[in-house]
Amino acid sequence: MKKILVVDDEEEVLKLLSERLRKKNYYVTAMSRGQDAIDRCRVDKPDLILLDIAMPDMDGYTIAAALRDDKLLRDIPIIFVTGRELEHKGIQERIGQLGVYDYIMKPCSFQELLTKIQGFIG
Repeated sequence: MKKILVVDDEEEVLKLLSERLRKKNYYVTAMSRGQDAIDRCRVDKPDLILLDIAMPDMDGYTIAAALRDDKLLRDIPIIFVTGRELEHKGIQERIGQLGVYDYIMKPCSFQELLTKIQGFIG
């Protein structure tokens, strides 16, 4: 069973994504704080991370950079799932610099997100 770490500061998003991904036979861990997510990755190396950009303690860019700086975690695919209204070119540049695999804007359809996930980890 593939493991997905969902990192978002909104409890409703964590609950909804966790429930729907579990129904698709993924093992899901949900975290609401950036440092907790980094620590969890070191213990329970996930196959993929769904990561919100706007977080209160540490933003998604900082979390992604910390993961990329860790030789044991740098190859984990990351998909940003963000509600921020970001200019397309700007986010493309940032994700390229950070080695983030892709992004999707909230709100999005679950099927659209699932398609992206399946493209990376099946």
